[in-house]
Amino acid sequence: MSFSKVHSAQVRVLDAAVIDVEVDLSGGLHAFSIVGLPDKAVEEARDRVSSAIKNSGFKSPKTKNQKVVISLAPADIKKEGSNFDLAIALGYLLAAQDIRFNPQGKLFLGELALDGRLRPVTGILPLVRQALESGFTEVYVPEANAEEAALIGDVSIFAVPSLSAIVSHLNEKAEKKISLKKKPQTKIVPAEPDHAVDISDIKGQETAKRGLEIAAAGAHNIAMYGPPGTGKTMLARAFATLLPQLSFDEILEVTSIHSVAGILKGSLVTAPPFRSPHHTASHVSVAGGGSIPKPGEITLAHRGVLFLDEFPEFEHRVIEALRQPLEDRIISISRVKGSATYPAQFILVAAMNPCPCGNYGTRKECICTPSNLLRYRRKISGPIIDRVDMWVEVGDITYTTLSAETARGEKSERVRTRISTARELQKKRFFENNLQYKTNSEMRARDIDTLIKLTEPVQTLLNQSAAKLGLSGRAYHRVMKLARTIADLEGSETVEQSHVMEALSYRPKQLTSM
Repeated sequence: MSFSKVHSAQVRVLDAAVIDVEVDLSGGLHAFSIVGLPDKAVEEARDRVSSAIKNSGFKSPKTKNQKVVISLAPADIKKEGSNFDLAIALGYLLAAQDIRFNPQGKLFLGELALDGRLRPVTGILPLVRQALESGFTEVYVPEANAEEAALIGDVSIFAVPSLSAIVSHLNEKAEKKISLKKKPQTKIVPAEPDHAVDISDIKGQETAKRGLEIAAAGAHNIAMYGPPGTGKTMLARAFATLLPQLSFDEILEVTSIHSVAGILKGSLVTAPPFRSPHHTASHVSVAGGGSIPKPGEITLAHRGVLFLDEFPEFEHRVIEALRQPLEDRIISISRVKGSATYPAQFILVAAMNPCPCGNYGTRKECICTPSNLLRYRRKISGPIIDRVDMWVEVGDITYTTLSAETARGEKSERVRTRISTARELQKKRFFENNLQYKTNSEMRARDIDTLIKLTEPVQTLLNQSAAKLGLSGRAYHRVMKLARTIADLEGSETVEQSHVMEALSYRPKQLTSM
């Protein structure tokens, strides 16, 4: 047999595509070519595969007078990375008749070291999921990727330490067979919340704590403004401890994103991610992109928190890039070599000072010139302000409050219980109305009239207040959704005047007052 066909896969954006690895051997002077739009890493597989085959007890392809053609199909998909090494090596050995096995229903993933060991690759979770959807029954992955791969049930996962081990497992011609054990399905053990900063560690600031509780309950975006050193950053970090655990489907979704990005720590992500890029981060690193589009911080924060400290200090393009994800919960990246649409359903937590020096409106003297103040405030455009549901002032704290033990307040665990109860009420309401939403912030305009019923006095109050504040249509609907969340925290079936008044109090004052 001088021809063989085995199967591998590669990531495409956040999904995956099955790639057929076809190997053809013919007589003539030695040549080894890989076709099918390979990138540099794929082309270099010739040397990795040849050395791995030699060091696994077989004759290297480079020592034979033959023409080796490796075709990665479909040919119109750009092939990237080292996922195909294992499949190429097995395909060559099968075509050279050094081994014999049936490749039907089997998919091979992994990068080969020169000595034949298997190195881990990125994006294993979406690759295995695609294998299952494509009808494969067995997937062979590097040992380091096995626990992540075994999150997907209904497909047999085999952890492969080396090329020689998988050959011994598959080869029907082997005198001594060493069977690889099927990896049991990985059990998800939710991680304990990181209590490095508990919300009770922050003394005072009850208004800000209340705002964070409402934001977590309905997944609303929130911005905190106030002088330096008043606890804005601590409040943001404590906010992550208020969020409920991810569901099973959300764990798979978030883990897939982090796996594709190559930043997965451990086998899976069980807690809502907390991303906090520095204010000097580039537009591409935050929004995503590159010559071949890759996810950025906005997507890595999916189902979690994107914390932007020193909000106005970010590059103007970075701030404006938030427009689409804050409204549509996706972000679209278009480049010459391709385009991609990434999920971006996160809670934005922004923190900012009232002015560049931080002393505007405080007891200390502000040294900023009027032009500096104007330039600072113009960094945040009206459309961005409109998309943030809550603007909360974090003022100075007295030294008496800082030294008082009674100023700590509730622990995160107790607040999280109330938030979880409110979210369950929301899920129940959406389920009864055949909607797929999970939190109030996700509601579309067409669903608000059905899900948020206001009595005539409450409606009149809202309309009059909206007219006085000059609210846009978007801000008007966001106030209604915020009021619904406040009512859910109180366990109220109806939205009362007090809920609307509190929701209106979180709309931004004129930036000159910040």
